[in-house]
Amino acid sequence: MTPGEIARWEVLTYARYSVHSTVKTDAWAALLSADPEAASIEFLRSPGGGLEYATQRALNRDEGNKRFLRRLLETHLRAYSPEVYEAANLYLTSSASKREQFCHGGGYEAAKGRDQRFRAELGEQKRALVEEDRRYVRTLAERDPGAQVRFAAAYAVREGSTDDDLTDFFAWGWAQGARLDVEGFREEMLRENRQWQLTIAQLIVDAEAAEKAAREIEGEAGKEARDQAVAAWRKVGTGASPARSKWEEARDFAQQQAETWHAILLAAQQAAQNPNWKAVIDPARTTEGDWTDNRSLSGENVAYWESLLQKALDGEQRIKNPS
Repeated sequence: MTPGEIARWEVLTYARYSVHSTVKTDAWAALLSADPEAASIEFLRSPGGGLEYATQRALNRDEGNKRFLRRLLETHLRAYSPEVYEAANLYLTSSASKREQFCHGGGYEAAKGRDQRFRAELGEQKRALVEEDRRYVRTLAERDPGAQVRFAAAYAVREGSTDDDLTDFFAWGWAQGARLDVEGFREEMLRENRQWQLTIAQLIVDAEAAEKAAREIEGEAGKEARDQAVAAWRKVGTGASPARSKWEEARDFAQQQAETWHAILLAAQQAAQNPNWKAVIDPARTTEGDWTDNRSLSGENVAYWESLLQKALDGEQRIKNPS
């Protein structure tokens, strides 16, 4: 794989899996350009490349507010949180100042409070609560694979909590914690992958240069050059191994999460006559799909880093056994 091919692969990963819409859009623009390999190298260039620029735009206050509103739309169903849902839908297309007021000026908290009163007045969620629900949420607080879901569950059953806290968890807290876990997983893995890619790309360039020099030098100096080239390719293998191992761990974790959410979906479907569990069905289906995508992201990168390990082994063998 050439530096351009390596860059193109990484940019494709950002285009498919980044949690930031600005990064996805700019990554696809690079891939669809007249020279995608050159554009991919430029996109990943640091400092000042397209990835850095798109990420900074994503971290812009208003972009962060839009991302928050989109998350609310994904995790607050209109049937159970009508005030938050309608407000998020409205402010997503409003002015930046109105978005800021809603997200950070008390608007969201007020809408959330109105929804809690709506559910309390409706009464069906509270009436449907049983002790088994509380035990289940306590189990999630202790054992769920997702840190954000554990946090949301622990808050719902904390000392001094009320039935409103528990119905809030079923109505939106569970889904929101799940969404944050999905986003956190992708952000962490892509951030670490960027560092591994920076290292491996330079190691491959060095190894290819060392191999070229070894082929051009004769005699005793040539033997020393070949030894250096073997060592350079070995560094490539050493550099690729931790990345492959971490992606294998990520793949296994994503598989565990997908299975967990499939089980939650089945449980919610079986208890669909209970309004609390009915509220979980769509978020559970979505979250299972998200973790299936995360498993694909991880599996693709396991295969990618294995290919670089094989490239390193092939390089060593070419030098040790020249044709």
